[in-house]
Amino acid sequence: MPKPPSPLTETTLQAVQAILAGPASAEKLNRALRYLAKWRTEMLANTLVAKDGHTVQTGPFKGMIYEGRPSEGTRTARLLGCYEASLHPVLETLIARAPDLVIDIGSAEGYYAVGMAMRLPHARILARDASPKAQTLCRQLARANGVETRVEIGGLFGHADFDICKTTKTVVICDIEGAEDALLDPTVAPGLLHTDILVECHPGMAKGVTALLIQRFSKTHHITQLNRHVDDSALPDWMHDLSDLDRLITLWEWRGGPTPWLWMERK
Repeated sequence: MPKPPSPLTETTLQAVQAILAGPASAEKLNRALRYLAKWRTEMLANTLVAKDGHTVQTGPFKGMIYEGRPSEGTRTARLLGCYEASLHPVLETLIARAPDLVIDIGSAEGYYAVGMAMRLPHARILARDASPKAQTLCRQLARANGVETRVEIGGLFGHADFDICKTTKTVVICDIEGAEDALLDPTVAPGLLHTDILVECHPGMAKGVTALLIQRFSKTHHITQLNRHVDDSALPDWMHDLSDLDRLITLWEWRGGPTPWLWMERK
């Protein structure tokens, strides 16, 4: 007797049927494809946890306990340790420089804030996110990894708050969904001129933001643009028995468009 579908499968089928109702269009098919791919990543994440547990397997934060869910995006790439693989060399560089302070703005559930606290046991970590839900998830992740006393969780971070960078060896990590053009402005936040900055740009939400930030910081910082990079080396051996499509979906981070990062190192 076949196993009954899970509530997630039932909900997904109903949602896809609603998307595809009425006249056919390529836009509907694209929406349905994205929805189905998200469903499949959740199924694969459940399998990954059942086989390998809740520990990040590779990458700069290998060994992190990651039992919860991200505030947005997929679990699979985070659990495998290949999440935002193009950043890994930069993360290792800034860890080697041993900053005294890491400011993670848009910290979400704390993947970077907690990971940096684990890798930099003598550093102070500020995790800032406007979402109360994200703050709760970050607090839980920090507690699960024993760094709750060093990850200071809070809400919005303003221009004047960057003044701390003038007197403390700092690195700023920023991922704020298009608001980076307003926040990262050294004319109103001069503290930014004294720190290295790793920022994700969202040109789909703030048109021209990548070029704008390059223009603002080109005189004071060496700037490297990091585009997306998919790294399949983190896939465990048992995934070689999966279809090519499942392996690709496992690595997908749910991004709908370009999200380049800028690594801006103070000159």
